[in-house]
Amino acid sequence: MQQTIDAPPSAAFEAFVRDVEPKLRRALVAAYGFEDGRDATAEALAYAWEHWDRLSGMANAAGYVFRVAQSRRPRPLRSVAFDTAGRAEPRFEPGLPAALAALTAHQRLAVVLVHGYGYPLREVAALTGLRPTTVHTHARRGLARLREALGVSDEP
Repeated sequence: MQQTIDAPPSAAFEAFVRDVEPKLRRALVAAYGFEDGRDATAEALAYAWEHWDRLSGMANAAGYVFRVAQSRRPRPLRSVAFDTAGRAEPRFEPGLPAALAALTAHQRLAVVLVHGYGYPLREVAALTGLRPTTVHTHARRGLARLREALGVSDEP
């Protein structure tokens, strides 16, 4: 039985959204860019609401919803645009958006979630359906490519 839009959300679904939405949004923004990532998050959570009766019993509903969002979006182009126009004083290295956009989608996702947001490898792995060692490899390689692109070293 599918939920109807008019039905009030269940407490379990509300708790799911509170827990999953920030992680899901950050992952999808890293994969697709700001606008497409936010749209994909909204669409994925709408799907979760419509299919909550089935999703509520899943061990990794967040990972399932992430994969649903990916399947409903075309593969991101190798370069994802991160708009920085109109920001007089960026709070980050000005070359970072272009360097992030040059990473592969998996590397960008791993670097942003692991190093940008501090998510544990296992949490990123559960969300993306990758193995923790694979997430670690993508994060390590992506960080190395960022350092090279920005001309910085990891040595003190």
